[in-house]
Amino acid sequence: MNDIDVKNTRRRVDTVQQCLEDIKVILESHQYIELDNRKEQSLTELQERLDSMHPADIAALLEQLPLDERLVVWKFIPSDVDGDVLLEVSDAVRETLIADMDTQELIAATEQLDADEIADLAPDLPEEVIADVFSSLSEEERLQLKAALSYPEDTVGALMDFEMVTVREDVALDVVLRYLRRLERLPPNTDKLFVVDRREVLKGALSISDLIVAAPETKVCDVMSTDIVTFNPGRDAEGAAHAFERYDLVSAPVVDAHSRIVGRMTITDIVDYIREDAEQESLGKVGLRDEDLFSSVWKSAKNRWLWLAVNLGTAFFASRVIGLFEDSIEKLVALAALMPIVAAIAGNSGNQTVALIVRALAFEEINKSNAKGLLRKELSIALVNGILWGSVAGIFAWLLYGNIALGFVMLGAMLLNLIVGAGVGMLVPLFLQKIGRDPAIGSSVLLTFSTDSMGFLIFLGLATVFLV
Repeated sequence: MNDIDVKNTRRRVDTVQQCLEDIKVILESHQYIELDNRKEQSLTELQERLDSMHPADIAALLEQLPLDERLVVWKFIPSDVDGDVLLEVSDAVRETLIADMDTQELIAATEQLDADEIADLAPDLPEEVIADVFSSLSEEERLQLKAALSYPEDTVGALMDFEMVTVREDVALDVVLRYLRRLERLPPNTDKLFVVDRREVLKGALSISDLIVAAPETKVCDVMSTDIVTFNPGRDAEGAAHAFERYDLVSAPVVDAHSRIVGRMTITDIVDYIREDAEQESLGKVGLRDEDLFSSVWKSAKNRWLWLAVNLGTAFFASRVIGLFEDSIEKLVALAALMPIVAAIAGNSGNQTVALIVRALAFEEINKSNAKGLLRKELSIALVNGILWGSVAGIFAWLLYGNIALGFVMLGAMLLNLIVGAGVGMLVPLFLQKIGRDPAIGSSVLLTFSTDSMGFLIFLGLATVFLV
């Protein structure tokens, strides 16, 4: 991103924040909700401000408003952008907005969208709304909507759009240019035109730059590229995202098993997918689903129960491990002060391994041929770090408590637990991916459980054998 892009982005963020502050002042000054439920006062200034905003900025603003203020502002948003705003907001906020709309409002908002956008909203809409919208679509749009809804989530087919420009290979470039001038606009992110035959079989791609600079009488087949990246609708979206990054793509065709073009992927689709996937992953790591920041206390509390229940169970297990060595701790109180260090260092080291392995899995860098070598490497690193930092911790324990044997126990416990952390950090993500689960979600939980329980067991066990 260049300096101009950075300045524009900052200006956009500042504008949204300024609008948020201004709208809050407007709402407060007009006392927009009456206690006796009388008609809301006319907020001309609020209406004018919302009319000038981009749907993405409106979405960002709605996500930062408490529920009561959000619903008031939602009523003043121009009806022709309702659908675009619903696409931009988070799932949790979208749920509150849809709940505030009646059937006719939902139908009107959805009918303005393209088939692929309707498919994105479909899971959150009532069945009667989908039925009415479906009946209002053209035959072509119905087929597109059916196709988009038929593919599993997080696949190319679920993310692709159907807005694209196709041309024949046997026409001249000046014919193509005349055809493009008759269009109202080009689809967003159009860096190339797709060349197809009469059966819609993909033959190649004609870049816009070649179309502009080549002689007008040149045939499409003479300047088109046949070496193009294509995607199958059933391919996972993560793999498509890697391909876009690897080949610096702006758009790419989606073809079926017979090489017929059925849609296209664009950089916008990929960026949206990456953002949503990153949000889900960050929440999933701590056991959360998408949550409205201003949802009720009860709803937010329920959203966090699963994670707390899992952690409570692992904490009880770790406490029972400690309970096995109560006599040892009573005889040597220093053990209680030192054992968290053993667990914490191994946990941090294991998290480093998890981060590297999850990233490598995401970029498809790990396979059967190199997995064993990587495991040996991680265990070797743990061995080196265990000897180095275990020695530091052992010397610290010796100097602090004047017991050289305690220092050697500290060294041995840290060495062994670092090896445990490396092994778990490597194997758990691989196992989760093998069974079809997201390796980023759950790895940290299992790692913490392992390094805590095994750290306490190893340290207290060694202390019991050699010190007590």
